[in-house]
Amino acid sequence: MTGTLNLAHLSIRIAEVGQDGLITTVAFLFLIVFALKAGLLLYYWLPGSYSVPPTAIASIFAALLTKVGIYAIFRMFTLIFYHEPQITHLLIGILAAITMVLGGLGAIGYWDLRKILTFNVVISVGFIMAGLVSLTPAGITGSIYYLIHDMLIKALVFLIGGTIIHLTGTSNLKDISGLIRLHPQLGWMFFIAALSMVGIPPLSGFLGKVFITQGTFEAGYFWLGGIGLLASLFILYSMIKIFMNAFWGETILSVEEEKGTTKGLLLPIALLTIASLTLGIGAEGLADYVAQAAEELLDPSFYINAVFD
Repeated sequence: MTGTLNLAHLSIRIAEVGQDGLITTVAFLFLIVFALKAGLLLYYWLPGSYSVPPTAIASIFAALLTKVGIYAIFRMFTLIFYHEPQITHLLIGILAAITMVLGGLGAIGYWDLRKILTFNVVISVGFIMAGLVSLTPAGITGSIYYLIHDMLIKALVFLIGGTIIHLTGTSNLKDISGLIRLHPQLGWMFFIAALSMVGIPPLSGFLGKVFITQGTFEAGYFWLGGIGLLASLFILYSMIKIFMNAFWGETILSVEEEKGTTKGLLLPIALLTIASLTLGIGAEGLADYVAQAAEELLDPSFYINAVFD
């Protein structure tokens, strides 16, 4: 249709001829494909596939797999298909809102540890997309911050979740209790991760959530920003449910009865916890880079000039 596959050239060609109905239809097809990869509404493959791999692999999947689809959506809908945001981006916003609500219901409805954590991955996909929908500097900035935060924090909670299962031999929260007495470091690192996911300042999730909410409000998508705040309550409930059931309460397993050990597991968990804390407290160190990335996403000429020069 355009005579080129180069992204910069595609951006120029579509800007010249206009994004008509046929081009918008192509944009929808791209959105469906990348939404499958990102877990944006079409997330039915996530709960099962994230429950099968070993803990280390599952944590990498949780940190990075959906981010590939998110990256592709950001590139396509800021560089090429940005001319009809009242159609394309509104659709992404609707998908993001439904994703956050359904992901939240899944997170609070299950008692299986793996599924609760997986549905929290789904919620974060919808939240990151909300920043893109706004097409504002604040919204895009928030999505970038939250994307970095989410890669760290999802790897962290999946490692902790896998360690809990390794120790107890079960992923059913109803069969786990009182781990914090024998493993206090594990319990409090999970608590820090939970607060960061909710967006409690000054942890790493706070800044991204503030900017995304600000961006959606500035763009007039109050309903989307409100659903994002509601999703934070879903995250809070689901993560506190894990903490209160797995770590609090009566200790039902002695060290001798545990199925595994934390030997060699606490170091990567501690490093990710420190990285998350550093990202939250030292966010100002990334501010210039994030602001530059947001500016270039909102103005395709930066990328086009870089390619053709």
